[in-house]
Parts: sequence; structure tokens; C-alpha cells
Amino acid sequence: MDVFGLVCVVLVCAAAAHGKPTLRKERVHHEPQLSSQAHEDNKSFQYDHEAFLGSEDAKTFDQLSPEESKDRLGKIVDRIDNNGDGYITTDELKAWIKRVQKRYVYENVAKVWADYDLNKDNKISWDEYKQATYGYYLANPEEFEDATDQFSFKKMLPRDERRFKTADLNGDLAADREEFTAFLHPEEFEHMKDIVIQETLEDIDKNGDGHVDADEYIADMFAHEDGGPEPDWVKTEREQFSDFRDLDKDGKMDRDEIRHWIMPQDYDHAQAEARHLVYESDQDKDQMLTKEEILENWNMFVGSQATNYGEDLTRNHDEL
Repeated sequence: MDVFGLVCVVLVCAAAAHGKPTLRKERVHHEPQLSSQAHEDNKSFQYDHEAFLGSEDAKTFDQLSPEESKDRLGKIVDRIDNNGDGYITTDELKAWIKRVQKRYVYENVAKVWADYDLNKDNKISWDEYKQATYGYYLANPEEFEDATDQFSFKKMLPRDERRFKTADLNGDLAADREEFTAFLHPEEFEHMKDIVIQETLEDIDKNGDGHVDADEYIADMFAHEDGGPEPDWVKTEREQFSDFRDLDKDGKMDRDEIRHWIMPQDYDHAQAEARHLVYESDQDKDQMLTKEEILENWNMFVGSQATNYGEDLTRNHDEL
């Protein structure tokens, strides 16, 4: 294998291991279900426990005494109260649930953090990321002149820089963990969604007209190499494009239609669960929860040895 081939393999493997942001496989992003359990509060609070703590962490509270369960819940409540005013709002509870359900995203960032934080200052600058990811290319650009578009680092570098700067909310060209998470997983952050749409358009729009037509849409998922008939599923996708993707029936998708396709407005499970927990625990009906109100209704939020449907915290909750 020549040097160029070896470098491509190494960089592609690194991209897979590190969640390389510019190489996307799945276009459509759906919000995950909060729990695999049925939402049946008259029988158990399993759904609420998994929604509030995550399915993995929801298992440990089964092994805790009621006293320890409530003690840990109290510490969690302090973390949910972002502004420290002593009240948990629906928005704060929703944000907590969404973060818990996306723990895998933060765990992914934690695994690769040291690979990019070269000076160990607990931030990743654009220069650090560029050096770690593109250092060999920048030092040996002549070896990449014949790269295909898919692995064209000349195109990937400015694309990554644009995404990095969008994720860098304070504009200091150094990403903290939240900003770097937004960079690696832009589909999970509201302020990054325009970038996701732009990158999708750039990937699929081969004729450069700023739209995605039916042939470009199909070509993104099916390579018609042998000249034979299209499989039935491709014909179905063409019908999907005509019936559901091309909303204004002009034969192509614009940015708004692309957004509708790859970021469908799913039912907001986290919002619904946050409202449910507030409604069930809000004793004075002020539409907010105090720590006391949550602890009074603690077994809706967490389980313990004393419950028959326990499920909560497999790891110490300080990890959240």
C-alpha cells in the first residue's frame, strides 16, 4: 500500500473512531424515545424513572434504600436548578431529561477529548483540532492531490472550520466541552441545525444549483452502477420524494424542505414528561417544583429497594 493509501486508511479509521463530523451516513435525525417501558403511572413509575435518569442509570436505585435514594435525588435536584433560585421549572426539567437521554453523546466526546486537547488546558482550540486531524495533510498536501471528493481534505478542512466557529458561541476559537460536543454532534443542538442543513445540501447537490432534485436524492442512497432496473425500495423512495419531500411540488427540495426531511418535528417526549412530572408533584400549583415537593413525591422520580418497579442510577450521579 502506498503512503497516500495508508494515510487515507488511517484518517478514515480515525474519523470512524472519533465520530468524524463531516462524514455522515444517516440523514434523518429523530428524537430518541425516553423509555422502552409503557407510561402507566397507575401501575408503576418505570417510564418516569428511565426518562428522568436514563435506562442504564435507572437500574441502580433498585439496590438503594429509600433513604439513600432520596438523598441522591436531592443532589440531582440541586444540579437541575441551573439558576439556583430554589425552583425547578418545566424548562429546567426538560433540559435535564434531554441531557440524560443524550448521555452517550457526552460520553463519546469524553473518550476523544484527550486526542485533541494537546496542551491539556481543558479546551480544544481550532488550531489543536486542525493539527490533530489535518496535520499530516497540511504538512504533505502534494500527497492528497488525487483524492476523491469523498475524502478531499482540502474541502473538509474549511467545512470543519465553519462548523467549529458556529459551535464556538463566545468566538474565542477555543471549544469547551459543550461547544466541542456541539461541533461533533451538531444535530443535537438547536443553534447548529442550519449547519447540518447546509452540509447535507452540499453533500447531495451535485449540480450546485442550491437545491436537491429527485435524482440527487436517490443518488445519495443508491449507486446505480450496473444499469439494471432500480430495486423496489428505490422506486418507493422516489415516490416518497414526490409525495412527502418536495412539499411545494416544484421537483426539488430547498433548504426548508431539507430541514423538514432530515429534522422532522417529532413529538417532544422530553417536554411532555417534564410537564407530567411537574403536574404530578406541584402541590401548590405554581407550575414550579421546590426540592421539598420533589422529595415528597420521590418515588415518581427514582426507585429503591422498597419499590417493585425500581429502576434508576447505575453509576454515581456525579457523572451526569
